[in-house]
Amino acid sequence: MPSAPPPAITATATAPASLGVAAAPAGPAFSPLYQQIKALMTASLQQGEWRPGEAIPSETELAARFKVSQGTVRKAIDELAADNLLVRRQGKGTFVATHAEEKVQFRFLRLMPDSGEPGGMERRFIDCRRQRPPPDLARALHLRANDSAVQVRRVLSFRGTPVVLDDIWLPAALFKGLTAERLSGYQGPMYGLFESEFGVRMIRAEEKIRAVAADAASAALLLLPPGAALLSVERLSMTYGDKPVELRRGLYNTAAHHYRNELN
Repeated sequence: MPSAPPPAITATATAPASLGVAAAPAGPAFSPLYQQIKALMTASLQQGEWRPGEAIPSETELAARFKVSQGTVRKAIDELAADNLLVRRQGKGTFVATHAEEKVQFRFLRLMPDSGEPGGMERRFIDCRRQRPPPDLARALHLRANDSAVQVRRVLSFRGTPVVLDDIWLPAALFKGLTAERLSGYQGPMYGLFESEFGVRMIRAEEKIRAVAADAASAALLLLPPGAALLSVERLSMTYGDKPVELRRGLYNTAAHHYRNELN
């Protein structure tokens, strides 16, 4: 079963009357008021009240809606912006974040060239098929015994050199009509396609990283000798409510690249 949402986005079971909400999600009684507002706004995002790329109501309007102070709303919005769910635009307002935006479209791709900023990335889709996933993948995606998954295989190249081999698994029920042709024809990032055409937004991910040796098939696709050193990155991406919606297993050639992360 999916894990319970973290306290930071969980409203109290008995929300104050000033929130104007009949029934809020269960949570600890000590949840601060701004976190309760954050939970209610997250629910509006999840339910599609505010769509990716659209402006949300102003702080004044939200304060009136929830019957709380504007400062409480601002603090909730600050946290949602820090979580990359909302984007503030100076002089324009606050908008629902979208993977189509340049600053977030490659938020989960941490591979950087040693020579500087990434550029000239090209992608080639090798396969896209529906099939029964292996048991470990089914468990990771919380699929039932008879559920199908979509497997996508692609190669990412930087300045003409293959660098990443991705095997991507998606719940078939959420991605009806996804084909290699549709993936290849979409000009933006893959997560932008998932968001705009399938209504699935990736908001959080967990990764496992280890060093591996390239097998013959992977080495051929990455134009490397068998046994070459690769970085294996397994990423489980979640949507709202920590529901897993993608399992991605990538093999990275780090001969001229490195994996970069920022820790706070």
